[in-house]
Amino acid sequence: MTNPSTDRDHWVSWDQYHALIERLALTLHESGWHFDKIVCLARGGVRVGDVLSRIYDVPLGILATSSYREAAGTEQGQLDIAQFITITRGTLDGRVLLVDDMVDTGMTFGRVRDHLLSQFPAITELKTAVLWWKGHSQSIPDYFVDKLPTNPWIHQPFEDYDSIRPHQLEAWVRKGVRG
Repeated sequence: MTNPSTDRDHWVSWDQYHALIERLALTLHESGWHFDKIVCLARGGVRVGDVLSRIYDVPLGILATSSYREAAGTEQGQLDIAQFITITRGTLDGRVLLVDDMVDTGMTFGRVRDHLLSQFPAITELKTAVLWWKGHSQSIPDYFVDKLPTNPWIHQPFEDYDSIRPHQLEAWVRKGVRG
């Protein structure tokens, strides 16, 4: 993505995205806090959670949530939280790191945190980690990489796939189109 970032729009390339995840991993390491499991929020937190799970060699749980369905995915609507968590090993217990790509208004993080603590009483400690923490958020993540006080729309590199459909792939791949 070659667009310049502004107070309203924050553009992120694949290289920048991966560097942010690595910085988050280092921030967690430097904190000295040890966690037993990671739960990431699908969809935005899946890539972040996957990389952290690999680096820390801990089980990864995935919890599907959805709230950005309004106005072609640009406005937050009612939050839906999946009934079940998919986890690679064991059950959800012990010290858990809840991961997402960002905390925007904080509504999702707060509701999911409460949901996890009420549904999984074997969780002994729950902390949160994100790449971006927006200034207007009502939730404060325990770990983050960048605080964005102007609350810009974050254009992540995988958003290119939001506008491509299967019948368009052949032409897209042939042209080598990348944001």
